[in-house]
Amino acid sequence: MRAIRKREAEPGLVLDELPVPTPEPDEVLIQVEAASICGTDLHISRWDQWSSERVHPPLTLGHELCGTVVAIGNSVRGVAEGDYVSAESHVTCGTCFHCRTGKAHMCERTQILGVDRNGGFADYVVVPASVVWQNDRAKLPPELACLQEPFGNAVFATATQDLAGRAVAVLGCGPVGLFAIAIARAFGAGRLLASDHVPYRLELARTLGADDVVNVDEVEDVPTWFVEHNEGVGMGIVFEMSGALRAIEDAFGIVRHGGHVVLFGIPARPATIDIAESLIFKNLTVSAVNGREIWETWYTTRWLLEHGVVDLRPLITAELPLERFEEGFERLESGEACKIVLRPNGVGA
Repeated sequence: MRAIRKREAEPGLVLDELPVPTPEPDEVLIQVEAASICGTDLHISRWDQWSSERVHPPLTLGHELCGTVVAIGNSVRGVAEGDYVSAESHVTCGTCFHCRTGKAHMCERTQILGVDRNGGFADYVVVPASVVWQNDRAKLPPELACLQEPFGNAVFATATQDLAGRAVAVLGCGPVGLFAIAIARAFGAGRLLASDHVPYRLELARTLGADDVVNVDEVEDVPTWFVEHNEGVGMGIVFEMSGALRAIEDAFGIVRHGGHVVLFGIPARPATIDIAESLIFKNLTVSAVNGREIWETWYTTRWLLEHGVVDLRPLITAELPLERFEEGFERLESGEACKIVLRPNGVGA
Protein backbone atom coordinates (compact mmCIF):
# COMPACT_ATOMS: atom_id res chain seq x y z
CA MET A 1 0.00 0.00 0.00
CA ARG A 2 0.97 3.67 -0.26
CA ALA A 3 1.50 5.85 2.80
CA ILE A 4 2.63 9.44 3.44
CA ARG A 5 5.52 9.06 5.85
CA LYS A 6 7.93 10.96 8.01
CA ARG A 7 10.77 8.61 7.12
CA GLU A 8 13.64 10.45 8.80
CA ALA A 9 14.12 13.02 11.57
CA GLU A 10 14.29 15.92 9.12
CA PRO A 11 11.95 18.28 7.23
CA GLY A 12 9.74 16.84 4.51
CA LEU A 13 7.53 13.81 3.83
CA VAL A 14 7.63 10.96 1.33
CA LEU A 15 5.07 8.72 -0.34
CA ASP A 16 6.23 5.22 0.61
CA GLU A 17 5.25 1.69 -0.36
CA LEU A 18 4.51 -0.52 2.67
CA PRO A 19 2.90 -3.89 3.36
CA VAL A 20 -0.79 -3.72 4.24
CA PRO A 21 -0.88 -4.08 8.06
CA THR A 22 -2.58 -7.00 9.78
CA PRO A 23 -4.90 -6.12 12.68
CA GLU A 24 -4.16 -7.46 16.15
CA PRO A 25 -6.99 -9.29 17.98
CA ASP A 26 -8.48 -6.01 19.28
CA GLU A 27 -7.92 -3.98 16.09
CA VAL A 28 -9.61 -3.35 12.75
CA LEU A 29 -8.19 -2.66 9.30
CA ILE A 30 -9.77 0.31 7.53
CA GLN A 31 -9.52 1.03 3.81
CA VAL A 32 -9.20 4.80 3.91
CA GLU A 33 -11.62 6.79 1.74
CA ALA A 34 -10.82 10.32 2.94
CA ALA A 35 -8.30 11.91 5.29
CA SER A 36 -7.98 15.65 5.87
CA ILE A 37 -4.76 17.53 6.56
CA CYS A 38 -4.43 19.22 9.96
CA GLY A 39 -2.12 21.90 11.29
CA THR A 40 -0.41 19.17 13.32
CA ASP A 41 0.57 17.49 10.06
CA LEU A 42 2.16 20.75 8.90
CA HIS A 43 4.23 20.90 12.09
CA ILE A 44 5.46 17.34 11.54
CA SER A 45 6.27 18.06 7.91
CA ARG A 46 8.27 21.17 8.87
CA TRP A 47 9.99 19.19 11.64
CA ASP A 48 9.81 22.07 14.10
CA GLN A 49 10.82 21.94 17.76
CA TRP A 50 7.55 20.41 18.97
CA SER A 51 7.45 17.64 16.38
CA SER A 52 11.16 16.82 16.70
CA GLU A 53 10.67 16.28 20.44
CA ARG A 54 7.40 14.34 20.13
CA VAL A 55 7.48 12.25 16.93
CA HIS A 56 9.67 9.19 16.41
CA PRO A 57 10.14 8.35 12.70
CA PRO A 58 9.37 6.38 10.67
CA LEU A 59 5.68 7.28 10.99
CA THR A 60 2.62 7.48 8.77
CA LEU A 61 0.80 10.79 9.31
CA GLY A 62 -2.92 11.54 9.40
CA HIS A 63 -5.48 11.52 12.22
CA GLU A 64 -8.65 12.88 10.53
CA LEU A 65 -10.01 9.96 8.53
CA CYS A 66 -12.89 7.77 7.45
CA GLY A 67 -13.26 4.60 5.42
CA THR A 68 -14.55 1.05 5.28
CA VAL A 69 -13.60 -1.75 7.64
CA VAL A 70 -12.11 -4.59 5.57
CA ALA A 71 -10.76 -6.88 8.30
CA ILE A 72 -11.20 -7.31 12.06
CA GLY A 73 -9.24 -9.00 14.84
CA ASN A 74 -10.67 -12.16 16.35
CA SER A 75 -11.64 -10.50 19.65
CA VAL A 76 -13.40 -7.49 18.12
CA ARG A 77 -17.10 -7.08 18.91
CA GLY A 78 -19.49 -4.39 17.67
CA VAL A 79 -17.57 -3.68 14.46
CA ALA A 80 -17.95 -5.73 11.27
CA GLU A 81 -16.36 -5.90 7.86
CA GLY A 82 -18.10 -3.44 5.54
CA ASP A 83 -18.84 -0.88 8.26
CA TYR A 84 -18.37 2.75 7.18
CA VAL A 85 -16.47 4.43 10.01
CA SER A 86 -14.41 7.32 11.30
CA ALA A 87 -11.89 7.15 14.15
CA GLU A 88 -11.34 9.01 17.38
CA SER A 89 -7.68 9.96 17.04
CA HIS A 90 -6.93 9.69 20.75
CA VAL A 91 -6.15 6.12 21.75
CA THR A 92 -6.54 6.16 25.53
CA CYS A 93 -5.32 3.63 28.09
CA GLY A 94 -8.71 2.74 29.61
CA THR A 95 -7.28 2.16 33.08
CA CYS A 96 -6.10 5.53 34.46
CA PHE A 97 -8.13 7.73 36.82
CA HIS A 98 -9.52 9.87 33.99
CA CYS A 99 -10.48 6.93 31.78
CA ARG A 100 -12.22 5.19 34.67
CA THR A 101 -14.18 8.30 35.66
CA GLY A 102 -15.59 9.09 32.20
CA LYS A 103 -12.98 11.70 31.26
CA ALA A 104 -10.90 9.75 28.76
CA HIS A 105 -10.14 12.93 26.81
CA MET A 106 -7.79 13.83 29.68
CA CYS A 107 -5.96 10.50 29.72
CA GLU A 108 -2.28 11.20 30.36
CA ARG A 109 -1.22 8.05 28.49
CA THR A 110 -2.98 9.00 25.26
CA GLN A 111 -1.45 8.00 21.95
CA ILE A 112 -2.55 10.01 18.91
CA LEU A 113 -3.00 8.52 15.45
CA GLY A 114 -0.48 10.00 13.03
CA VAL A 115 1.61 11.40 15.89
CA ASP A 116 2.43 8.56 18.28
CA ARG A 117 1.34 5.66 16.07
CA ASN A 118 0.71 5.19 12.34
CA GLY A 119 -2.17 7.22 10.96
CA GLY A 120 -4.52 7.44 8.02
CA PHE A 121 -2.63 9.14 5.17
CA ALA A 122 -2.49 5.74 3.50
CA ASP A 123 -4.53 3.25 1.54
CA TYR A 124 -5.11 1.29 4.75
CA VAL A 125 -4.76 1.94 8.47
CA VAL A 126 -5.03 -0.28 11.54
CA VAL A 127 -6.75 1.20 14.61
CA PRO A 128 -8.05 -0.24 17.89
CA ALA A 129 -11.72 -1.21 17.65
CA SER A 130 -12.26 0.96 20.73
CA VAL A 131 -11.76 4.17 18.70
CA VAL A 132 -14.07 3.26 15.80
CA TRP A 133 -17.11 5.50 15.19
CA GLN A 134 -19.96 4.28 13.00
CA ASN A 135 -21.15 6.57 10.18
CA ASP A 136 -24.26 6.67 7.99
CA ARG A 137 -23.01 6.92 4.40
CA ALA A 138 -26.35 8.29 3.20
CA LYS A 139 -26.02 11.27 5.55
CA LEU A 140 -22.26 11.87 5.71
CA PRO A 141 -20.15 11.47 2.57
CA PRO A 142 -16.43 10.77 3.12
CA GLU A 143 -15.29 14.38 2.72
CA LEU A 144 -17.51 15.33 5.68
CA ALA A 145 -17.18 12.14 7.71
CA CYS A 146 -13.42 12.65 8.00
CA LEU A 147 -13.95 16.17 9.39
CA GLN A 148 -15.84 14.99 12.47
CA GLU A 149 -12.58 14.64 14.40
CA PRO A 150 -11.43 18.30 14.07
CA PHE A 151 -14.99 19.66 14.07
CA GLY A 152 -15.48 17.97 17.43
CA ASN A 153 -12.81 20.25 18.91
CA ALA A 154 -14.93 23.30 18.12
CA VAL A 155 -18.09 21.55 19.32
CA PHE A 156 -16.42 20.86 22.67
CA ALA A 157 -15.04 24.39 23.00
CA THR A 158 -18.33 26.12 22.17
CA ALA A 159 -20.38 23.72 24.32
CA THR A 160 -18.89 25.38 27.41
CA GLN A 161 -20.97 28.52 26.67
CA ASP A 162 -24.58 29.61 26.23
CA LEU A 163 -24.30 31.33 22.85
CA ALA A 164 -27.88 32.37 22.14
CA GLY A 165 -28.22 36.16 21.94
CA ARG A 166 -24.67 36.74 23.16
CA ALA A 167 -21.96 38.96 21.70
CA VAL A 168 -19.32 36.45 20.58
CA ALA A 169 -15.78 37.04 19.33
CA VAL A 170 -13.64 34.41 17.62
CA LEU A 171 -9.93 35.21 17.46
CA GLY A 172 -8.18 33.12 14.82
CA CYS A 173 -9.96 31.84 11.71
CA GLY A 174 -8.09 28.63 11.12
CA PRO A 175 -10.27 25.55 10.65
CA VAL A 176 -11.30 25.18 14.30
CA GLY A 177 -11.97 28.91 14.62
CA LEU A 178 -14.12 28.79 11.49
CA PHE A 179 -15.94 25.75 12.85
CA ALA A 180 -16.64 27.75 16.02
CA ILE A 181 -18.07 30.63 13.98
CA ALA A 182 -20.43 28.26 12.17
CA ILE A 183 -21.58 26.75 15.46
CA ALA A 184 -22.06 30.13 17.14
CA ARG A 185 -24.19 31.34 14.22
CA ALA A 186 -26.24 28.13 14.22
CA PHE A 187 -26.90 28.47 17.94
CA GLY A 188 -28.09 32.06 17.72
CA ALA A 189 -25.18 34.31 18.66
CA GLY A 190 -26.48 37.88 18.84
CA ARG A 191 -23.43 39.58 17.38
CA LEU A 192 -20.58 37.55 15.93
CA LEU A 193 -17.20 39.18 15.22
CA ALA A 194 -13.96 37.55 14.11
CA SER A 195 -10.30 38.38 13.60
CA ASP A 196 -7.34 36.95 11.70
CA HIS A 197 -4.46 38.21 9.54
CA VAL A 198 -5.21 36.14 6.40
CA PRO A 199 -7.78 37.70 4.00
CA TYR A 200 -8.80 34.28 2.64
CA ARG A 201 -9.77 33.10 6.12
CA LEU A 202 -11.60 36.32 6.91
CA GLU A 203 -13.77 35.87 3.83
CA LEU A 204 -14.58 32.33 4.95
CA ALA A 205 -15.57 33.76 8.34
CA ARG A 206 -18.08 36.03 6.62
CA THR A 207 -19.37 33.09 4.56
CA LEU A 208 -20.01 31.11 7.74
CA GLY A 209 -21.95 33.91 9.39
CA ALA A 210 -19.63 36.44 11.04
CA ASP A 211 -21.30 39.85 11.14
CA ASP A 212 -17.99 41.63 10.70
CA VAL A 213 -14.29 40.76 10.60
CA VAL A 214 -11.02 42.54 11.19
CA ASN A 215 -7.54 41.98 9.79
CA VAL A 216 -5.30 42.39 12.85
CA ASP A 217 -2.40 43.53 10.65
CA GLU A 218 -4.44 46.54 9.54
CA VAL A 219 -5.67 47.77 12.94
CA GLU A 220 -3.45 49.28 15.60
CA ASP A 221 -5.79 48.63 18.56
CA VAL A 222 -7.72 45.38 18.08
CA PRO A 223 -9.69 45.46 21.39
CA THR A 224 -10.94 48.97 20.55
CA TRP A 225 -12.17 47.71 17.16
CA PHE A 226 -14.23 44.98 18.82
CA VAL A 227 -15.72 47.37 21.39
CA GLU A 228 -16.61 49.91 18.71
CA HIS A 229 -18.33 47.19 16.67
CA ASN A 230 -20.31 45.99 19.68
CA GLU A 231 -22.10 49.23 20.55
CA GLY A 232 -19.27 50.41 22.80
CA VAL A 233 -19.34 47.36 25.07
CA GLY A 234 -16.84 44.51 25.42
CA MET A 235 -17.78 41.11 24.06
CA GLY A 236 -19.62 38.67 26.30
CA ILE A 237 -17.76 35.57 25.10
CA VAL A 238 -14.30 35.44 23.49
CA PHE A 239 -12.94 32.28 21.90
CA GLU A 240 -9.15 32.46 21.45
CA MET A 241 -8.50 29.85 18.77
CA SER A 242 -5.13 30.88 17.32
CA GLY A 243 -2.57 30.55 20.09
CA ALA A 244 -0.91 33.76 18.91
CA LEU A 245 0.51 35.67 21.90
CA ARG A 246 -0.96 38.94 20.65
CA ALA A 247 -4.40 37.35 20.30
CA ILE A 248 -4.25 35.90 23.81
CA GLU A 249 -3.46 39.35 25.19
CA ASP A 250 -6.18 40.93 23.04
CA ALA A 251 -8.77 38.40 24.27
CA PHE A 252 -8.65 39.85 27.78
CA GLY A 253 -8.98 43.39 26.42
CA ILE A 254 -11.90 42.48 24.16
CA VAL A 255 -14.05 40.74 26.79
CA ARG A 256 -16.41 42.79 28.93
CA HIS A 257 -16.38 42.75 32.74
CA GLY A 258 -18.03 39.56 33.93
CA GLY A 259 -17.55 37.92 30.54
CA HIS A 260 -16.08 34.59 29.48
CA VAL A 261 -12.79 33.80 27.74
CA VAL A 262 -12.28 30.34 26.25
CA LEU A 263 -8.65 29.47 25.49
CA PHE A 264 -8.17 26.80 22.83
CA GLY A 265 -5.19 27.89 20.69
CA ILE A 266 -1.76 26.54 21.65
CA PRO A 267 0.92 29.27 21.99
CA ALA A 268 4.42 28.57 20.72
CA ARG A 269 5.90 29.88 23.97
CA PRO A 270 4.60 30.93 27.42
CA ALA A 271 2.19 33.88 27.50
CA THR A 272 2.28 36.66 30.09
CA ILE A 273 -1.03 37.89 31.52
CA ASP A 274 -1.70 40.57 34.13
CA ILE A 275 -3.89 38.43 36.37
CA ALA A 276 -5.06 41.29 38.57
CA GLU A 277 -6.04 43.77 35.85
CA SER A 278 -7.05 41.34 33.11
CA LEU A 279 -8.84 38.66 35.14
CA ILE A 280 -9.59 39.40 38.79
CA PHE A 281 -10.67 43.03 38.54
CA LYS A 282 -12.81 42.15 35.50
CA ASN A 283 -14.49 39.22 37.29
CA LEU A 284 -13.84 36.97 34.31
CA THR A 285 -14.59 33.30 33.85
CA VAL A 286 -11.71 31.69 31.94
CA SER A 287 -11.85 28.19 30.49
CA ALA A 288 -8.96 26.23 28.95
CA VAL A 289 -10.22 23.56 26.55
CA ASN A 290 -8.45 20.80 24.67
CA GLY A 291 -9.66 17.98 22.42
CA ARG A 292 -13.19 16.69 22.80
CA GLU A 293 -15.11 14.47 25.18
CA ILE A 294 -15.02 10.78 24.27
CA TRP A 295 -17.67 9.97 23.18
CA GLU A 296 -20.24 12.59 24.16
CA THR A 297 -18.91 15.25 21.78
CA TRP A 298 -19.10 12.79 18.85
CA TYR A 299 -22.85 12.39 19.27
CA THR A 300 -23.36 16.16 19.17
CA THR A 301 -21.00 16.48 16.21
CA ARG A 302 -22.83 13.84 14.22
CA TRP A 303 -26.22 15.43 14.93
CA LEU A 304 -25.04 18.89 13.82
CA LEU A 305 -23.65 17.57 10.54
CA GLU A 306 -26.28 14.96 9.65
CA HIS A 307 -29.15 17.39 10.21
CA GLY A 308 -27.54 20.23 8.30
CA VAL A 309 -27.39 22.51 11.34
CA VAL A 310 -23.79 23.26 10.33
CA ASP A 311 -22.53 22.91 6.76
CA LEU A 312 -18.76 22.40 6.48
CA ARG A 313 -18.62 22.18 2.69
CA PRO A 314 -17.53 25.83 2.23
CA LEU A 315 -14.39 24.98 4.21
CA ILE A 316 -13.24 22.15 1.95
CA THR A 317 -10.82 23.92 -0.35
CA ALA A 318 -9.87 20.86 -2.39
CA GLU A 319 -10.00 17.08 -2.57
CA LEU A 320 -6.78 15.57 -3.90
CA PRO A 321 -5.53 12.06 -4.63
CA LEU A 322 -2.92 10.77 -2.21
CA GLU A 323 -0.04 11.23 -4.65
CA ARG A 324 -0.72 14.99 -4.76
CA PHE A 325 -0.24 15.45 -1.03
CA GLU A 326 2.63 17.93 -1.51
CA GLU A 327 0.27 20.27 -3.36
CA GLY A 328 -2.16 20.11 -0.47
CA PHE A 329 0.51 20.87 2.11
CA GLU A 330 1.81 23.79 0.03
CA ARG A 331 -1.65 25.32 -0.29
CA LEU A 332 -2.20 25.13 3.44
CA GLU A 333 1.21 26.65 4.17
CA SER A 334 0.37 29.54 1.84
CA GLY A 335 -2.74 30.42 3.86
CA GLU A 336 -4.93 30.12 0.75
CA ALA A 337 -6.75 26.99 1.92
CA CYS A 338 -8.79 25.74 4.85
CA LYS A 339 -9.33 21.97 4.74
CA ILE A 340 -7.60 19.80 2.15
CA VAL A 341 -9.04 16.29 1.91
CA LEU A 342 -6.83 13.50 0.58
CA ARG A 343 -8.65 10.69 -1.25
CA PRO A 344 -6.51 7.53 -1.57
CA ASN A 345 -8.95 5.99 -4.06
CA GLY A 346 -8.69 9.07 -6.26
CA VAL A 347 -11.17 11.87 -6.87
CA GLY A 348 -11.87 14.44 -9.55
CA ALA A 349 -10.42 17.40 -7.71
